[in-house]
Amino acid sequence: MTTRREHLLDAAIRVLGEHGVRAVTHRAVDAEAGLASGSTANHFSTREALFAGIVERFSQRERENFEEVAMSICPTSPADLGRALAGAVKDSVGRHRVITLSRYALLVESANNPGLRAHMAAAGGRVNIWVANWLRMAGSTNPEHDTHVLGNYVTGLVLHNLAMPDPHFDPSDKIISLLESLIPASTTKAPGGMTGPSSRTQSL
Repeated sequence: MTTRREHLLDAAIRVLGEHGVRAVTHRAVDAEAGLASGSTANHFSTREALFAGIVERFSQRERENFEEVAMSICPTSPADLGRALAGAVKDSVGRHRVITLSRYALLVESANNPGLRAHMAAAGGRVNIWVANWLRMAGSTNPEHDTHVLGNYVTGLVLHNLAMPDPHFDPSDKIISLLESLIPASTTKAPGGMTGPSSRTQSL
């Protein structure tokens, strides 16, 4: 069951994602949450505290989204991982669009806010752990490096679609191609968990 604090933060995420950083005020969040004036201030005495709470809450919600993805995949190849990540990317610009917009807005804001930057870095670090584990399962021999490359690519891909939505957006082929360039064919796992040549090599 959602607590009042979480209800307020979810409202703040909607204000941020739909109207931008400048629109986020205690009064605006109260109105979005449908609560009496002063409700947000009772939980977050300053705007900085409110933004720290927003980062905490959207990180929790994004972690839940990643866990949902994790429950459905066990990638043993770049293609497996690419398809799963493509689904998560499509969700991020679709049903989770507001959460994603709020994250990007805070990334820009953190450029001039060291405190917020620290919160964002911590949240991003948790996501990177998920991605590095998946890359390792898919055969990556340098998951930390590959996480950095993949993360930057996906960040740009999502940002571009948020700015210029494409109703036919499907990044599957692009993400799979990137993963196949990062993970050598000789390291992909054959059926049964053995490391061996990829299916493309076997068909030659």
